[in-house]
Amino acid sequence: MNGNFFSTPTFPSNGSGTSTISPPGNINFSNSNSLPMEQSYIENILRLNKGKKVKAYFTYPDANEWRDKVYDGVIEEAGRDHLIMSDPKTGDWYMLRMIYLDYVTFEERINYNHDYSEKTY
Repeated sequence: MNGNFFSTPTFPSNGSGTSTISPPGNINFSNSNSLPMEQSYIENILRLNKGKKVKAYFTYPDANEWRDKVYDGVIEEAGRDHLIMSDPKTGDWYMLRMIYLDYVTFEERINYNHDYSEKTY
């Protein structure tokens, strides 16, 4: 390219040549069954309930054949943008995007850690 169409991105500097933009702070998981020292985001609550049987309700607004879908299974993993579930009846595994998640129902008590003390509802 001749350099006329794309420019090199620049970042603010504090004068010492180092960037003033920093990545998000480190997440401190002092206990694998507790939330990080941040807020109780959905993925953290799902992570606390790993191994539990749930129904996850999703809406896919652009789908023609099935707009609303319910996944019945076990929480295997949860990340910032995805949920991994397995269906013990069929043996299928699903990686689902959190952006489409409406809500989750649990068949047993929910583990929830808020204010950094273990709670069960």
